[in-house]
Amino acid sequence: MIVQTISGQASTDKAETGRTFAGVGVSPGRIIGSILLMPKAVREPAVGERLAEGTAPEDASAALRTAAKAVQTNLTARSAGASGAGREVLEATALMANDPMLVKAAVKLITNGASAERAIWDAAASVAEMLHNLGGYMAERATDVLDVRGRIVAELRGVPAPGIPYSDTPFILVGEDLAPADTATLDPAKVLALVTSSGGPQSHTAIIARALGLPAVVAAAGVEGLHDGTLVFVDGAAGTILVNPGADEVALAKAWETTTAALAMFDGTGRLKDGHLVPLLSNVGGAKDAVKAAAAGAQGVGLLRTEFCFLERDTEPTIAEQVEAYRGVFDAFPGKKVVVRTLDAGADKPLPFLTDASEPNPALGVRGYRTDFTSPGVLERQLQAIAQAADGTEAQVWVMAPMISTAEEAEHFAGLCTAAGLTTPGVMVEVPSAALTAASILEHVDFVSLGTNDLTQYAMAADRQLGPLADLNTPWQPAVLQLIRLTVAGSRDEGHGKPVGVCGEAAADPALAVVLVGLGVSTLSMTARALSAVAAVLASVTLPEAQQLAALALTAHSATDARRIVREKLPILNTLGL
Repeated sequence: MIVQTISGQASTDKAETGRTFAGVGVSPGRIIGSILLMPKAVREPAVGERLAEGTAPEDASAALRTAAKAVQTNLTARSAGASGAGREVLEATALMANDPMLVKAAVKLITNGASAERAIWDAAASVAEMLHNLGGYMAERATDVLDVRGRIVAELRGVPAPGIPYSDTPFILVGEDLAPADTATLDPAKVLALVTSSGGPQSHTAIIARALGLPAVVAAAGVEGLHDGTLVFVDGAAGTILVNPGADEVALAKAWETTTAALAMFDGTGRLKDGHLVPLLSNVGGAKDAVKAAAAGAQGVGLLRTEFCFLERDTEPTIAEQVEAYRGVFDAFPGKKVVVRTLDAGADKPLPFLTDASEPNPALGVRGYRTDFTSPGVLERQLQAIAQAADGTEAQVWVMAPMISTAEEAEHFAGLCTAAGLTTPGVMVEVPSAALTAASILEHVDFVSLGTNDLTQYAMAADRQLGPLADLNTPWQPAVLQLIRLTVAGSRDEGHGKPVGVCGEAAADPALAVVLVGLGVSTLSMTARALSAVAAVLASVTLPEAQQLAALALTAHSATDARRIVREKLPILNTLGL
């Protein structure tokens, strides 16, 4: 159906008819449906609430630990039913629920007489504030902390945890922001679209929406003022929400259904109108993701996130355990390229056996490849596992290290790969210094892959979770495009001729994908659901046309102008509703 309502009752508030909310479109799609608002957060315990008379601090502390463990167990169980980015989010949030620093801070408050509910409330607030002040990845974790706080309080009270509202009919979910644990387990059969009043283009809501193929708009101020059951039209590409839509919007929504059916016919080959080939790969987080990506027509894997082997563990997985996990991915792509990213621990993915939770600024600290500085041996053992998993499979296994900053680091990583028997080493370009010295880095490795999420955040010094900074934290920024151009030039102009791929969220934006190809990027890797849309738009332009659009974007005055100029030159975007 084009129009969905809650229990058959749509809003008929004439005063709201035609009202439009503008936000940032983060996942394309046009849909009409009735909204459901996320329930309010768990009620805050009374300020200064003390332990009940006769309750020993030891008993209250034990109850708190039990509640935190129960929340962790629940989130871990939910992660088993999720996949890809959703599973990663749930696993990371589960770790936060029973984080030693958080629990220790709460127990200390209980020892001083606070009730268990008040203690976890205040402890989480302090931790969230600290993370928010750190900015970047760690600021994103503030939302996770406040989410698990509510869940722990609910567990202590014996009431249901906060989460997605229930409806027997499909709906459009609206809220201030969606907690990672909620977005990670959304049911696309029930949730038609996501709309939030805060967040940015790289927020959890945006990432999960793209992974699920749901239309989504973030940073739409005021949208929470609508009432349950209000009928709205959501345009995930334009970033708009229209109240009580009319015949024109119904037609647009119907056209989107036709588009969705047409895009499902992707033939598995990325190419431009003139035949120039652009392999379209997929980002995956395990064997289940890999099977789905292969079924969607992905020409390989451009990013295998190996964190799924390490999260939710107190100790490093054995080589044998890693071999089994990696082989499941390799077997899904016989004869095709699979690019493995070594463990990207730290920042938003702390591991008790590898990273230091007391780091003052983890986003700029020991993370990714840098963990080899402080915990030598973990990386070498992972490379051995990757090499063993590659033996006996037909996949073409490439390996890359995250958070490489210098040519010296690239040389060291390449040496480790050679020692492990891996013949195609590469690195991720996420730090501006790596983009600026790409030519030197490529003297030591066989390829580079641009992680545009981090590259944008570090280049623009903008927290990707904050709605007010959404315009800064976008790879459409001319400065970020210049860094991408310099990376390509480091390969092309110095005569290396080595592959330069993109595995960040930028590759999933069909318009930006054209610009990236025009800049000289050789492969694009994205969520499997974006493959068909990107392929359709790439097929509408020639290489010279893509190069012209890239030049226009590079010289644009702002990110907004760059995106507008390019989209105006690609009429297929409006035709397809992208």
